[in-house]
Amino acid sequence: MTDMTDSVGVAGDRIRSIIERVERLEEEIKDLMEAKKEVFAEAKGEGLDVKILKEILKIRKQDKDERDEHETLLDVYLRAMDAPSPAPLAAAA
Repeated sequence: MTDMTDSVGVAGDRIRSIIERVERLEEEIKDLMEAKKEVFAEAKGEGLDVKILKEILKIRKQDKDERDEHETLLDVYLRAMDAPSPAPLAAAA
């Protein structure tokens, strides 16, 4: 039984270590999210549009090819919306 207790004890210590590390990381993430909120509040207080700032952040995370493809598709779709609708086909008599 001692072998089993030792292996469980070692595994238990390892599990505890991992859980505690994750808990510390979660706390750090919480603190960082709060700091991020404060930065956005500061920007808003200076008259900046937070929604636009978040869109810029999203765009900057994309690689150049992905960004170019997105812009091209956006342009194509907007042009398609502005194009006149084709005339309906005349009914066969």
